[in-house]
Amino acid sequence: MPELIKPTTRLHAAWLASRDDWGRGVYQDGAGLRPGDEVDDPAGFAAWVQRLRREEDPAVPPAEGWVHCSYRWIVEGGDVLGSIALRHELNDFLLEAGGHIGYGVRPAARGRGLASWALGEMLGEARRLGLPRVLIVCKEANTASARTIERHAGELEDVRDTGSGRMRRYWITLGA
Repeated sequence: MPELIKPTTRLHAAWLASRDDWGRGVYQDGAGLRPGDEVDDPAGFAAWVQRLRREEDPAVPPAEGWVHCSYRWIVEGGDVLGSIALRHELNDFLLEAGGHIGYGVRPAARGRGLASWALGEMLGEARRLGLPRVLIVCKEANTASARTIERHAGELEDVRDTGSGRMRRYWITLGA
């Protein structure tokens, strides 16, 4: 049974195995990796995990150009299967091409409904934060992600060209 957990240094080796499944240097939606993050050595990994956890804390101002964000890892049996991020608000970039929620499932774990399950869990977190609705975007060609969003009552607002490519933009209204 999968679970969503906060990033932890305890899963360093499992996270690296997941990263290697994606491929080194491949962008992972929802992971929070940025250029310059050094995750291979334990000290760098610990610093990265600490940053991810700090970005969720409303008492700590976000870095310039960033917003508060809750990161979770999709974990099952000690394996890291993917990640999902909930941005607590939208800046101009996120409104255009990033959205409130980003997620990714490692290639070896796809096709099991993990993204849909994790999205449902994070929509609950968005409700707890008091967000009335959330924006979720995916690349126009990513039909699996589009289906995942639509399963959660995502309403397509538009498809537009952005600095990140051609994106489908969905809104999900959150009930109380």
